[in-house]
Amino acid sequence: MRDFSQDHHWLSINTATLRKQWPLDRIIEECARRGIRAISPWRDQVAAVGLERTARQLRDTGIELSGYCRGGFFPALDAAGRQAALLDNRRAVDEAKVLNAPCLVLVVGALPGALSGKPDYTDMCRARSEVRDGIAATLEYARQVKMPLAIEPLHPMQAAERACINTLEQALDLCDELDPATLGQDPLSAQQPVCHLGVALDIYHVWWDPKLQQQISRAGAKPTKNRLLAYHVCDWLTPTRDLLNDRGMMGDGVVELKKIRGWIEQAAYRGYSEVEIFSETNWWLRPGEEVLDTCIARHCSVV
Repeated sequence: MRDFSQDHHWLSINTATLRKQWPLDRIIEECARRGIRAISPWRDQVAAVGLERTARQLRDTGIELSGYCRGGFFPALDAAGRQAALLDNRRAVDEAKVLNAPCLVLVVGALPGALSGKPDYTDMCRARSEVRDGIAATLEYARQVKMPLAIEPLHPMQAAERACINTLEQALDLCDELDPATLGQDPLSAQQPVCHLGVALDIYHVWWDPKLQQQISRAGAKPTKNRLLAYHVCDWLTPTRDLLNDRGMMGDGVVELKKIRGWIEQAAYRGYSEVEIFSETNWWLRPGEEVLDTCIARHCSVV
């Protein structure tokens, strides 16, 4: 397993971690000042600063992306709504391409309208079918522009409102169905399978899964493609006070972070550990400088 104790070379910051403190351009500036090499920005933050301006600042600072958040939310009440979702996902793919992201993260959606408290329907089988069809359609375009898509399974507590894909196994089943392993398409090596559809593994959502080790191994299995495209870290607090906005800083909760990173590195993952913390009553209230410095320290000590 890689040694993170001496530096933060493989630390990335998901910019939601600082969304309440700073705009995106300030986040990039502060990360560059601390030698943080990667971020994963959100579309609304990019839009607030400007896509081209963000791309230029990333080039000027030498900061790269570990992912781009986010596409998805495919289910809708009617065909017009589903088509609008597909068009928005196509725009997200294009934005990710401009920013040279390694993948577009998909939070797939669930019962349309549920986030506002009034679901348009309650048929989860229908929602999952619309998710499958939405990913398939988006994947067709993403392949053309060579932008990998990463399905992010969300904790079952968010199955109704945000994502009806809730385990790594479900996500990998979709990957295998829609993007089976093919050899000879990678321009760097004719022997390496090309991965157009993979997964973003977010500790907050999957740490509890009794099949996690087995499915991580499956995601990185050879000779099929390695589907581990992104790895998000935080911690699970006990008790959790909010289902969305009470994530813990690494080391403050119950997740066995190093054990799980060992599993993903055994599965040949060599990318960034991306810190993504939503924290309404704690970390979003602290100075941004303190948050970043703590992320660096915890990345070295407990991730």
